[in-house]
Formats: sequence, C-alpha cells, structure tokens
Amino acid sequence: MRLGVDLGGSKIELVALDDGGQVLLRRRRPTPGGSYHGTLVAIGELVAAAERDLGQRGSVGVGMPGAESAVDGKIKNANSTWLIGHALRKDLQDLLQREVRLANDANCFALSEATDGAAEGAETVFGVILGTGVGGGLVVRGRVLTGANRIAGEWGHNALPLPHEEEQPPPRCYCGRLGCIETWLSGPALAADHLRHTGVALTAVEISSRASSGDAACEATLQRYERRLAKALAMVVNIVDPDSIVLGGGLSNIDRFYRSVPRLWHRHVFSDVVQTRLLRNRHGDSSGVRGAAWLWRAD
Repeated sequence: MRLGVDLGGSKIELVALDDGGQVLLRRRRPTPGGSYHGTLVAIGELVAAAERDLGQRGSVGVGMPGAESAVDGKIKNANSTWLIGHALRKDLQDLLQREVRLANDANCFALSEATDGAAEGAETVFGVILGTGVGGGLVVRGRVLTGANRIAGEWGHNALPLPHEEEQPPPRCYCGRLGCIETWLSGPALAADHLRHTGVALTAVEISSRASSGDAACEATLQRYERRLAKALAMVVNIVDPDSIVLGGGLSNIDRFYRSVPRLWHRHVFSDVVQTRLLRNRHGDSSGVRGAAWLWRAD
C-alpha cells in the first residue's frame, strides 16, 4: 500500500493506493497554517488513521510547496512560509518511524500524469501548474528529475521570453525578480492583465466564459495569455524537448489552450516540426496526492 500526502497551503490530503493505482481511502483536513509543529501532527494523525482503518502499513510520499536545500535538507522556496528552514523530511521520518519520500507538488503532479495519467507511457513529461502560482515538474522514464540544486522544472521563475512592448515594464514577482513567467501566466496574473487593459475586474473563469460568449475585450485578454503561454512553453521544448506537456491547475480547464497554444508555439521552437503533445491532465485535483503516493515505485 502506498500513502500519498499532498501538503497544501489550505488543506492536507491523504490517499491510499494499491499496487494498481486504485484508491483505497481518501481523507483531508485543514492545514494548520503558520504552525510547523501543527502541520507535522496533522500529517501524522492522517497516516495513523488511514493505516488503522485499512489494517496495514504503507509507504509514505509527501508532495509539498517548495524544495529541499541540497546543502542541509531544509525547506526553501515554499509559499507556505512556515515550512521554510525546517528539515521536513527528517522530522516526518522521526515522527512516522519510516523512510519518507518528499517532492515538490508540481513534481508530484507530473509523476502522477506520467504514471497512469494523460501522459502514461511517455518517456519525458513536463507537468505544468497554472493556478494561483505557476510551477513545473519533470519526469524522465518514470522518475522525477530533481536536479543538482533541487529546482528542476522551476520554469515559473524564469523571465517571460521575447517580451512585447505591452509587457513593459515587467511586473515584480514575490520572489524579488522582475517579469517572471508566474507574473504573466498565473490565474491572478491573467485577471490583473485584463484589469490593466480594460479597467474591469474579472476572475480568470469569468474572462474565459465571457470570451466564449463573444466579449471582445475578454477575447483579447485570452489571446495575449495564449501568446505568452506559447512562448514560455516553447522555451521548455527547446531545452528539454519533452514527449508531452501536461497542464494542471485551474487554468488547465480552458479547452481552447490545447488547440491554440501548439499552433502558436511553432514559431518559437527550434525545429521544423513539433512532435510534443500538449495535454489536459487526467486526474485533476487528485494528481498531486496520487503523485506523492507514486514516489514509491517498484524498482
């Protein structure tokens, strides 16, 4: 039995999978925001309750925001800031009395979709989160690639390539840099771009819905977004050349992206043809927690 834990900013979710990927049990509870100790306790209680109810002990994989430092194993780059500076893996292993595998939540998403999701069977998969933030994860031959600095896939904190005049001056990202892809392609960034151009405050969902109904201003906003997404993903294709790119997060539900973005990225990819597939995720909001469970694979 594999237990996966998705440690989010607002909720902690646990899933138990059998060897075939069938869900045996699923539980969730609010994240004790701001409390590192409370977060550890909550995870421990979820694991203990699941094992008690199922009558068996499982492996534990945890997906979380941020990454482990290659120097001391402590958490860095986490928007759940109460995790930063703590040795989360070691503390969970001490609490649960077993080895724990830990990965960035975007890596877990990519692993889930590469294992039994939309990109099942693909050799190289890049998973993209387009939500409150922008993240990415890379899976090669069924294994998460973390990298020497534990930041493989962090495309959201590179600058948007080939900025147009309308993309100047670049906005400042929470990370301190200017013009990060996240400042252009997250859900809040889409809404902010529409507000800048129209003076009208709408959510990303409202913009998409109104564009479908013929609203010209919303259509223009989505076209700007599509051009930016195509440029940003073309950079990934040029560097990684993945078989598949799978979109997740709330903006992945906008159907038109899967037609428009591959049509637009051709001009930016250094190849005569682009074989990379742009795919919608299969497991939706469950991909992260399933990927955490799949951190334990049969070797």
